[in-house]
Amino acid sequence: MSNDALILDLAADLAPVRRRSALRDSVWLLVLAAIETLLVLAAGLMRPDMGRMILEPFMMWKIGSLALLAGFSCAVAMRSFAPPFLPRRGLRGALGLAGLLMIGGLLLVSSADAGRPLLDRLSPAHGIMCSAAIIVLSLPMMAAVAVLMRRAAPVRPGESALAAGFAAATCGALVFTICCPMNDPLYVVVWYSLGVAVVTAMARWLLPRRFRL
Repeated sequence: MSNDALILDLAADLAPVRRRSALRDSVWLLVLAAIETLLVLAAGLMRPDMGRMILEPFMMWKIGSLALLAGFSCAVAMRSFAPPFLPRRGLRGALGLAGLLMIGGLLLVSSADAGRPLLDRLSPAHGIMCSAAIIVLSLPMMAAVAVLMRRAAPVRPGESALAAGFAAATCGALVFTICCPMNDPLYVVVWYSLGVAVVTAMARWLLPRRFRL
């Protein structure tokens, strides 16, 4: 049997595969974040003064920044699952965007908050709980990203795992913004960053295990 005949014989029973779309996959991940948000609202976990605080500059920065970062990082993660894309460039862009957004938030610190002791502003007891909540809210997103990653063809699974974990973590942090009662941008920058870093590290350790590095 010739090589061409062998190839045709092997491919005869293959079913057509739907072409991947990074945009479609990103939208599915954001839809999952929206579902989590609805569940949080249904459970009555939204901060009680959200109606009054939603138009405050701090709250607009917190929600808007995380929404922008989640959308960008989801696009990077989904595109990283395709061979032509270099995840490292996208990760650098996401980290650069995160840095700019953090600086913008720190410029919103009120004089009252700036005059408080650092330990009071960070409130470690509450901060650790906030980081833990972000981690928990990010786990369903990380599971969804893991499924998408397994169905794709990442050529740099380690870097793709970092991008996937960052995307899942920022989506989880975005959901948590409606629950978090703290208003100091420094608090948000420190403890949200910790939660995102933990989820990203978990993804880097867990997701590439079934891929050949």
